[in-house]
Amino acid sequence: PSFRSVGDSLKDRFDGASRVMMPNTEIEVPVQRNDAAAPRVSRRDRYKFQLRPHNPDHKTPGFKDLVYLESSPGFCEKNPRLGIPGTHGRACNDTSIGVDGCDLMCCGRGYRTETMFVVERCNCTF
Repeated sequence: PSFRSVGDSLKDRFDGASRVMMPNTEIEVPVQRNDAAAPRVSRRDRYKFQLRPHNPDHKTPGFKDLVYLESSPGFCEKNPRLGIPGTHGRACNDTSIGVDGCDLMCCGRGYRTETMFVVERCNCTF
């Protein structure tokens, strides 16, 4: 498959990712010990637990679905503990609908536009 098709497929899965909860089961995870043989768990049974959706109204994720346990932290506000600088005071592109666009980067807080005219020497020859 082309790089583009793989990227598109991953993006679709990312956009449809489901938040899940880990079940409270007593699955034994083998621990490597030098003094005794670790109990063997077959590869098939190693991940036999069932992930439950965080929202009970959602369906259980399938084998190929992307899942996550915790939501990402907000990147709009400054959070020094997590090393997040926030977006306040950053320059944005008023005409862009991408991640550099003012609507997305300013997180709904509004923004101030500023128009600047710059004159540069271009080393042109005539």
